[in-house]
Amino acid sequence: MRDVATQLQQGDPPTLGPFVIQARLRVGPAGLVYLAQAPDGRAVTVALLTRGAALDAAARDRFVTAIREAATERGGVRGWVARLPGRGRAPVPDSMPQVLAMDVGPAPWVATPYVPGRDGAERFLEPVMVSGTLIGERHGPDFVPYWVSDRSPAIPAPPRPKPPPTEPRRSVIAAGAVLALMVALLMLTMWLLFGGEDDTEQPLRPLPPTMFVPTPPPVPLTPVPGRPSPTPSPGETGPGSPHPEGDEENFPGEPI
Repeated sequence: MRDVATQLQQGDPPTLGPFVIQARLRVGPAGLVYLAQAPDGRAVTVALLTRGAALDAAARDRFVTAIREAATERGGVRGWVARLPGRGRAPVPDSMPQVLAMDVGPAPWVATPYVPGRDGAERFLEPVMVSGTLIGERHGPDFVPYWVSDRSPAIPAPPRPKPPPTEPRRSVIAAGAVLALMVALLMLTMWLLFGGEDDTEQPLRPLPPTMFVPTPPPVPLTPVPGRPSPTPSPGETGPGSPHPEGDEENFPGEPI
């Protein structure tokens, strides 16, 4: 590649797949080309669509189709059969770089080996832009996509978090059994503390019926003031009793 590496800008992804992005190599209307480092330490080039091109389904499909054709026709028996003459599809030229890795999702990218002086991943960005007509010689006006002004990189979505580790089924069953045993022991303890007293408590005996007997009022020992004293009868007259009127002469020795 003849491009000069420049520093990364704000918005550039730090990594794409297993590759660590180190610098920019090219910025075009269809995508960006980065210089990256593979996990084994070798240098690679990574082509990533711009955000505008990634949102265009037709542009994204042209980019992905070029990647898949290069990856399919360069490996195994299918690649050898695809190179035979008489095939309906044009073979991939030998100058097409080798595809090391790719992502054909909403923000597709492709990684190829970095060889100084040779084309890299930017070759896959060429079919994204459409100019002239697709059939016959080039003529007529060029087509300018509506998204050509948006040249910010289409950053892939972050990977989904790993699911939390799950315990084996045997451990889950054992934990459930221990929990059920603890609940049963707690219920038994509560029944012994609070439920046993109700069963041993003696029933209350009914009280006997109350009988009310009226008591006569008390008689006063001394006469009530203002009431006459009772007069004794004639047969009950004693020495201390007063004499009847007209009988004073019958008692000698007493002055008249």
